[in-house]
Amino acid sequence: MRGREFGDAIRALLRASDLTNRAAADLLGWQEAKVSELVNGKEGVSDLDLAKLLGLLRTPPAEFDHLMALHHDTNVRDWLQPTKSGLTDRARTLREHEKIATGVTGWSMNVVHGLLQAPDYTTHLVNASSRLSKDERAVVISNRMARQRTALDGGRIVTIYLHEQALRLPVGGPDVMADQFHHLLRMSVRPYLTLRVVPTAAGPHDGLAGSFDMLTFKKIPPIVYVESQGATVFLEDQPSVGLYEDVLKSLGRTALDEAQTRKLITDIIGEEACGDQVAEE
Repeated sequence: MRGREFGDAIRALLRASDLTNRAAADLLGWQEAKVSELVNGKEGVSDLDLAKLLGLLRTPPAEFDHLMALHHDTNVRDWLQPTKSGLTDRARTLREHEKIATGVTGWSMNVVHGLLQAPDYTTHLVNASSRLSKDERAVVISNRMARQRTALDGGRIVTIYLHEQALRLPVGGPDVMADQFHHLLRMSVRPYLTLRVVPTAAGPHDGLAGSFDMLTFKKIPPIVYVESQGATVFLEDQPSVGLYEDVLKSLGRTALDEAQTRKLITDIIGEEACGDQVAEE
C-alpha cells in the first residue's frame, strides 16, 4: 500500500510537471530506470536523490514531507496511521485505494456509514466530536464528501451493511434524520450500490467487534480499513483479511435483503412522523 501511494504520487507530480520518466531522468543526469523504480514504488534510491527529483518537480512542502516519510517503508505490509502522526491527510490513503478498487464493502454498527451520509448528518455528527478542533472538523467533513465523490462515481460495486441502531441514533434533530432517511432510500436504488440492514431483533452477530471497510481490486489482494479513536489501520496480510471476509459472509446471512431494508427505513420515517404529530398535539 505504501509503495502504491508513493509511486502514484511521483507519477502525478511528473504529469503535473509535463515530464516523462525519461525527460526527468535526463534533467537529473540519471538512467531512466532510476525514475521508473520510484514510479513503481520501489526502494533503492537515496534520500538525497529523491529530494533532487522532488525539487525538480516543484513538490509542495507538505507533499515533500509525506513522500520523504514514505520512502523507506514502501515495502512494509499493513499500515497503522496514528491520529496524531502528523500525516497531512489521513483520509488520503483510503481515497486513493478506493479510486482503483473494483468493490467496496462497508459495515457500520453505530452511525450511518460515511459513504451514505447526507451533508447535514455528517456536519452534525462531526461537530459532536469533542476531540476535534474547529479546523480539524472542517477537514474531516471535506474529506468525507471527497471520499463519497470518489467511491460513488459508479466505477465500482459498493455494498453497505448498517445495523438498525445506526438508523435510530438521533443526529441533528428530526429534520436532519428525515433528510438522511430519504437520502438512504435514494441511494439504495442506484444500480451499483447495495444497502442492507442488520435488524436489532437479530441479536448478537459476528460484526460486534466493530465497523470496517473491505476494498477489492482486479490485480492486487483485498485490503481492510479499520478506523478507531486513536488510529486508522490498513490490513494487507491475507490471514487477517480472511477473518473480515468471514464477518461479511455472516452479515450477509443475517441482514435484511434490499427490499426489506427499504421497508424498514420507510417504516422508521413513518414512526418519526407519527412521533412528531403526537408531540405537536
